[in-house]
Amino acid sequence: MKLRSWQSECLLKATSWYARGYYLFLCKVAPAAGKTVLGAALANDLYERDEIDLIIVVAPGKRTLDQWGKTFKNVMQKESFPVTGSDDDLTHYSEGVILVTWNALSDAAPAIAQMCQHKRAFIISDEHHHAGKAMPWGNGADNAFANAKHVLVLSGTLTRSDGSEPVWLPQNEFGIIDHPEEGTYSLSYGDCVNAGYCRPATFHRHEGNFSVVLGDGDTVSVSATENVEYNAKLKRIPSLQRQLDFYKLATTPIYDDFGRPSLESYIASMIEAADAKLDQLQMDMPEAGALFIGPNIIVAEYAAEMIERITGEKPVLVHNEIPNAHKKIAAYENGNARWLVSVGMVAEGVDVPRLRVLSYLPYAKTELAFRQALGRVIRNFGPQDSTRAYVVMPAIDIFDEYARRVENEMPPKFQHEPAQPKTKQCKVCGVKSDISAKSCQNCDEEFPTRTQKPKICTHCDGINPQNVVDCITCGEPFAVHDFTVNLDQALRHGAIVRGMQLDEDDVQLGEKMAPDLREKALESGDQIIINFLRTMPDESFARLASIIGDGK
Repeated sequence: MKLRSWQSECLLKATSWYARGYYLFLCKVAPAAGKTVLGAALANDLYERDEIDLIIVVAPGKRTLDQWGKTFKNVMQKESFPVTGSDDDLTHYSEGVILVTWNALSDAAPAIAQMCQHKRAFIISDEHHHAGKAMPWGNGADNAFANAKHVLVLSGTLTRSDGSEPVWLPQNEFGIIDHPEEGTYSLSYGDCVNAGYCRPATFHRHEGNFSVVLGDGDTVSVSATENVEYNAKLKRIPSLQRQLDFYKLATTPIYDDFGRPSLESYIASMIEAADAKLDQLQMDMPEAGALFIGPNIIVAEYAAEMIERITGEKPVLVHNEIPNAHKKIAAYENGNARWLVSVGMVAEGVDVPRLRVLSYLPYAKTELAFRQALGRVIRNFGPQDSTRAYVVMPAIDIFDEYARRVENEMPPKFQHEPAQPKTKQCKVCGVKSDISAKSCQNCDEEFPTRTQKPKICTHCDGINPQNVVDCITCGEPFAVHDFTVNLDQALRHGAIVRGMQLDEDDVQLGEKMAPDLREKALESGDQIIINFLRTMPDESFARLASIIGDGK
């Protein structure tokens, strides 16, 4: 397999470091650069030098491990063997590649440690930020791999959201990983774009103003850029103030009088902008797809209905309550569906190279999550790929900050979006025709046509595509979207979940508690608790905690 230049450089630097007797080499490379191929190539080099007997890969999830297995099959022609937490004797694995998830590692640590005592093991720690020091996953790694011959740490986003140290990698007083430069290889997202390994990204700040209609007919205006002004009466209602938050309103499903997802909602406007951009990208890359990342299952299902209503095509929906979700992602990767809608299923290590548009409305507003999500839409689709990734995100300060950091990494020539395309590519023969052509000039294949709601200019009545910022006829900028939400929609009246009647305070607290509780459950390695929590929606977590606390 022909390596990219960075992979060859990294391989040489790593083998030199190991030859000096060092245990751990750190590879800090941006998502989508090709870390998996690097890991397999380095393992192959060490194996051919007769420095190792066994290869063990630990990664976040099953789909990621499947991709590792395919890569090792291509690079080394070696079979891979998945290991679970219930495997207590692994001595029969004398060669090949062992695959284990971070979740299973805690229980499998004693058996893996025994293997490392008898074999010269090479450990590949993928997405190493999961292995928090003094936490179950970090302890599992420390115990399992103490006697390994060499370790390769891979991560494009090494810093943990909670600020704690990953195992084996101490931080300095500024919270920066303090590992020797000679034992580190770094490649930023900007480096990857400049080299053509990843696609450049454009960020669309999706603005909006909300008018929340109160019960007495008064309204409260909410935007991302201005503080909400409350009168004396409203200041005495803390629950109302918590709900009248721009991001909270942006993630609120709004329905029309017929019970359908409202086309006048903020989420609808995000999807329309993203779908219009997808239309444009498909001129150069007919296979291009779009990804919606939602904060919870309720919003994801709402977005899926909305996408079907706007585009006329049912999207692929995946979350932890949908059977065979990973197979659905694989089917999407190899199919031609336009949209994929996900809650926590399309993240680190999930490689779907045809994804180009991201509609981003997550629960966790951390930079780690932001960069991992961006990594899903910047993967190079092939040597002729000249497209850009496109992210539609709420116009809030924290996302703006993350986007600016990413943009500042990119070389100047990639920081500005190119002009509208003048040609479109045939999905059958690959030949490009004029943008106005109805069929391919080479093979006569008809280009798909889609009817989409246009954006009408209020100044000249000009008809525009949804994604433009200024009118293409008169040049006037379009006004910020205005959305009307009534008080009931803003507050919600709780929920009925798994037979439990929850008031709004329970719902809000449950949604807040859920991510931490799920992560702690995964790190505990207790499969019974993990499986149970997977069946429970976020909204129920506060009620469950109160029941357990009462001993009922």
